[in-house]
Amino acid sequence: MDRKYSAREEGAPTATGGTPDEPGAPSVAATEMMTLLTRFGKTLLWLMLIYLTGYFGLSVSFLVFGLMLWMGWKMRRESKQNKLRDAFYLLENEENVTRKRTNKSLPAWINFQNLERADWLNKVLQQAWPFVGQYLEKLLVNSIAPIIRSSNNHLQTFAFTKVSFGVKPLKIHGVQVHTGTDKRQVTFDLHISYIGDCEINVEVKKYFCKAGVNGIQLHGMLRVILEPLIGQMPLVGAVTLFFVRRPVLDINWTGLTNLLDIPGLSSKSDTVLMDTIASFLVLPNRITCPLVGELHVAELRSPLPRGIVRIYLIEAASLESKDTYVKGFIKGKSDPYAIVRVGTQAFMSKTISETVNPKWNEMYEVIVHEVPGQLLEIEMFDKDPDQDDFLGRMQLDLGEVMKNQIVEEWFTLKDVERGKVRLKLEWLSLYSDPAKLEQALMVNNSIAVQNSEEPSAAIMVVYVDQAQDLPTVYNTNAPVWEDAFTFFVQNPNQQDLDIQVKDDDRQFSLGSLSIPLTQLLVSPDMSFDQWFPLEHSGRHSQIYLKIIMRVLIADAVDLEKLPRTRKSTLEKNMGSAKSDKMNMTAAKLVEAARVGSLIQAPLPTESSAPSSVGTEGVIRIHLLEAENLIAKDNFMKGLVKGKSDPYVKVRAGAQSFRSKTIKENLNPKWHEMYEVIVNHVPGQELEFELFDKDVDKDDFLGRLKISYKDIMNSKLKDEWFMLNDVKSGKLHLKLEWLPPGMDALILDQVLQANRTIFTQNELEPSTAILTVYLDRAHDLPMKKGKKHPSPMVQITVNGTSYKSQVINSTELPIWEESFSFLVGNPNLERMELQVKDDSHVLGTLTLPLCQLLTSKNLTLDKWFKLENSGPNSQIMLKVMLGILVSEHSRELFSIQSMAQDPASCEVENVSFLPSVSDESELKPVSSLANDPSNHSVSDNSSVPTSESVSSELDLRQRMHRKMDILESPQIKLTLQYHMQQGKLLLMVHSCRNLKLHSKEIPDPYVSLILLPDKNRVTKRKTSIKKKTINPEYNDKFEFEISLEEAQKRKLELTVKNSVSFMSREIGKLHFDLSPLDLTQEITQWFDLKEE
Repeated sequence: MDRKYSAREEGAPTATGGTPDEPGAPSVAATEMMTLLTRFGKTLLWLMLIYLTGYFGLSVSFLVFGLMLWMGWKMRRESKQNKLRDAFYLLENEENVTRKRTNKSLPAWINFQNLERADWLNKVLQQAWPFVGQYLEKLLVNSIAPIIRSSNNHLQTFAFTKVSFGVKPLKIHGVQVHTGTDKRQVTFDLHISYIGDCEINVEVKKYFCKAGVNGIQLHGMLRVILEPLIGQMPLVGAVTLFFVRRPVLDINWTGLTNLLDIPGLSSKSDTVLMDTIASFLVLPNRITCPLVGELHVAELRSPLPRGIVRIYLIEAASLESKDTYVKGFIKGKSDPYAIVRVGTQAFMSKTISETVNPKWNEMYEVIVHEVPGQLLEIEMFDKDPDQDDFLGRMQLDLGEVMKNQIVEEWFTLKDVERGKVRLKLEWLSLYSDPAKLEQALMVNNSIAVQNSEEPSAAIMVVYVDQAQDLPTVYNTNAPVWEDAFTFFVQNPNQQDLDIQVKDDDRQFSLGSLSIPLTQLLVSPDMSFDQWFPLEHSGRHSQIYLKIIMRVLIADAVDLEKLPRTRKSTLEKNMGSAKSDKMNMTAAKLVEAARVGSLIQAPLPTESSAPSSVGTEGVIRIHLLEAENLIAKDNFMKGLVKGKSDPYVKVRAGAQSFRSKTIKENLNPKWHEMYEVIVNHVPGQELEFELFDKDVDKDDFLGRLKISYKDIMNSKLKDEWFMLNDVKSGKLHLKLEWLPPGMDALILDQVLQANRTIFTQNELEPSTAILTVYLDRAHDLPMKKGKKHPSPMVQITVNGTSYKSQVINSTELPIWEESFSFLVGNPNLERMELQVKDDSHVLGTLTLPLCQLLTSKNLTLDKWFKLENSGPNSQIMLKVMLGILVSEHSRELFSIQSMAQDPASCEVENVSFLPSVSDESELKPVSSLANDPSNHSVSDNSSVPTSESVSSELDLRQRMHRKMDILESPQIKLTLQYHMQQGKLLLMVHSCRNLKLHSKEIPDPYVSLILLPDKNRVTKRKTSIKKKTINPEYNDKFEFEISLEEAQKRKLELTVKNSVSFMSREIGKLHFDLSPLDLTQEITQWFDLKEE
């Protein structure tokens, strides 16, 4: 920025004249010559651009567009320079400006009511500022620059060419001290303003890139907390700094970074910079500087909250109507939803369709760290397929809620013409008295809301300090974390704290810990501050935790007026959880009692598998779609905004999956499925990360974590999840918990149900889970020279193999390990087992899984004789098969009701009629009974009567007819008439079960036409898919005809096999459009008539 005005204001002499005899004359002439040459070069550059536009025959719009960009950049630059010039003038002439505005002088004794003047502090900063600049210069050059150079190979020549923080120091306009807070700390707010004449220039010599900053403005309220106060020097244990709200930042760029002032990029760059600052310095993030040793830094960085605000989003009224029809001539209503934010905590309400007076009756709970200061922000939007329309916003300082305890009123929405929202806000105080828990539970049981959020009775903060003697050492076996985590607790009497220590790179569990929260209720001050031994870890492994729990009480609630209207879902599941824990504890005691006599005992008749073996289940992950992802692709160096090419990485423990990449789409649809085997070890999570596929480095689009425990408790979660660490984006997932079942009679039904599940990644759903407990082996053959073998076991099922540990030098190895496998069809698959010593095979075993179907509880627990081994060699295994019954299977075949009364179920005819539902799967309401002859009948089962057998046979015949329909060739279409565009839209999604008319797999494509069409102008065809009977097209076609004309047409669609000289028809579809409501989206599978 040109700083000549500063010299004129300070009375500095100017060098604009002089004679040739004067010493400064030659330098002035050289400067003028350089200025002239620069202006000539700029003019020549503009003329060259005009010449090149004509030379290449480009449109004049390129010049106009470039001129508009340059004018926008120029106006932005001049605006920044003017603002900075005005700020400098105000800073240097504050008293004169203030007197002119007030028309009278201000006495020195006048102060603001809430702020104290800090003139002495500003004088200290004025005097010390040059030395502060020297320190910061050394920090940038000696510390920051080497880190930047080592971060990337392209930045190896990075350097700070000039660092100057100028002569204008940071200024403190006022100080506000909060005396009503904790007596063990000092809290004050600094209203700071930095209008700096700093100049920082950087250069990457390798690429001749220069950039920099010449002037910064920063305005905000910085909160400083001095705690804890101690009785020795320096009297303060640590200093904590943070901004309660985002500060205002304005930067004057120079060099290459001038491009950031281009309209569109300017707001983006400022937002990214502010997000970076907020991730370190804006609440709830804090910077804590300890001044003495032996401090719990995590407690200072994440202290106990001041309180909790329970937000009831009740209703809204008189919202604006944003939906229109017939190109805006007919006014509709809106589909409103609300986004509730307090700091980084955000919630999204459900969408209420077709109303301007929505009623939500939803409840949210937010943590409040600092009051006054933190704001409640609510924004309302109208849900639309493309971009949601804004319906208004409101803000409220949560200090008002703390002051009044309960606030219930209508709030007028801002930035819109009309609209208001009704809220009820309750302040919940924190108490360390466990006797108040019953009161909190009583209040919570009286709360009835539409969303399924459980009101919290307590809040718990867990400070994870350090661990010692972890079993596996990669970088360290004694890590120090100093992190804090906050949890809402619905009922401490029924919940546990589960902790798992992992190696993040290998997803290897280093130990776990489970603490019943009831122990906190009887501990002093409802807290723990101690070492805890880790389970499933090393002998001396332990972790240091500080756990604090506080009961949440709404002091203003009248307990006598509370009705008991609901029962906690935790209460409903209380009994089974307690019995499971008792059984697990008893099993551990029995195991411990056996250890002493294990060697002397005779061969056991069954394995020593603990009760937890065989309880593993499967989480089936349906990755459906995403919405409102961030656009990361840019063109013309960021001048033109593109979209993204999103894909998803799914990580579940040591397993990971990656979805396909959807090109150029911010609302991608995957419809992929994955399956993972999970156990009940606490602390495990599913992690989803979204990225934009790029040529060099993929851009981050958001992440999401869901605990296994939540999925297991809910059985089925089919909902939208907000993505974290990004501004916008949500992910639609369907997560199913499939526990193992022991009923072999339902296997055929599950197999038939799984055939109706179609996914884009063509993964076959598993019907069962196989768990193998490898106990021990007996009398294995010796190696050559009568040496003892060192055996290990390799178990393979359906191409998946696992290896056991190696037991050194013994023919009587004891492994005591368990392995789990996914099984597609137990009738066809088998388990193969090899006992090896290095590459030498000591014995083999082949077990067809169909043998388990006739065993009691689908389990074999016995000695198995090894083949290709010694005469007495055998291995002890416990092999368990569990049938996986999904919600889809229950809906499709009504398995549970069928098992009770097979004759009561009726099979309805299946028809494929278009509907507005997005469901693409057929959902018959009948079920199929298995043939009793296919399974062994237990001793206590009754012999079926002739009537029941006849009924089952009749059901089987009708179900086979239905399955024939399900396996018939079909095509999935979407039809809709777009009123605004005046077009009929047809989407050809996919085909399935196309019939083979020869030995070769076809290359199908779809040809379609709207009849009557004499000139065949409406004829279209899709792309050709090679070698598949289940092709995926997702091709979109548009027909510019009126709605009346569309309803008179008939759609004729033919699926053909593309061959060298002719196309053979595979199937055909022909139906009339007149009976369909084309104004609504119709997505459906249609039957193809075979030729």
